[in-house]
Amino acid sequence: MTLSSTEAETVDDAASDAPVDEARSSLLEAITAELGDAVVGSHLIPGRDVWVRVSPEAWADTADYLRNRQRFRFFDWLSAIDWMPSPFGRSLDAEIDSEVSTLDRMAETVRASRADQADGSFIGFEDSPRYAGGETRFQVLARLHNLTTDIGLNIKADVPADLTVPTWTDHFPGADWHEREAWEMYGVVFAGHPGLRNLYLPTGFEGHPLRKDYPLLSRLVKPWPGIVDVEPMPEVDEGGEQ
Repeated sequence: MTLSSTEAETVDDAASDAPVDEARSSLLEAITAELGDAVVGSHLIPGRDVWVRVSPEAWADTADYLRNRQRFRFFDWLSAIDWMPSPFGRSLDAEIDSEVSTLDRMAETVRASRADQADGSFIGFEDSPRYAGGETRFQVLARLHNLTTDIGLNIKADVPADLTVPTWTDHFPGADWHEREAWEMYGVVFAGHPGLRNLYLPTGFEGHPLRKDYPLLSRLVKPWPGIVDVEPMPEVDEGGEQ
């Protein structure tokens, strides 16, 4: 398709009006140049933030590069996320929810999810909105800051089928408890971690409570307070009295 001169000028004007973030753009270019094909996705919002997704094999190397070459010395946090849509829906019934029995819906959706599972992947998770993209059900993500430039950076990696990624504790000792929490709650294994053991759950606890397919049965026995319909405020008369 060929644009008319007027249309071309409009496109050029729109491009020239687009905000530019030279500091974050330069950082993203440097990371891409250093890590090469290990950078599999990125997203930059000028003046606000930047996301970089790297391959799981480069997860630890990325931490080393950012700390020692880009001087991102402030470790903020590290966690994991399960992009699988909850097979239980809301799992709590308010007036806006379906009339279908919650337990029946849970049983059916769990069966469907298990049937769709293959090599650690679940049908449906790829439709979830994600900055910098993703190709697996689980991702690890971390946030670092450069205190000199006052720039924060979000680093992500897809978790492979064996649910194992390298530890960051060799580069950021503060990642120790964060990785233990992600291991405990999601089942992600951090190879090389000095001691993966429970932070919150008792020894012998089965399952990973922050996975989307982990049923929170206590909420089915007693509805969660946050789901109840809000009670209207008391009426106030013209004199200001209730």
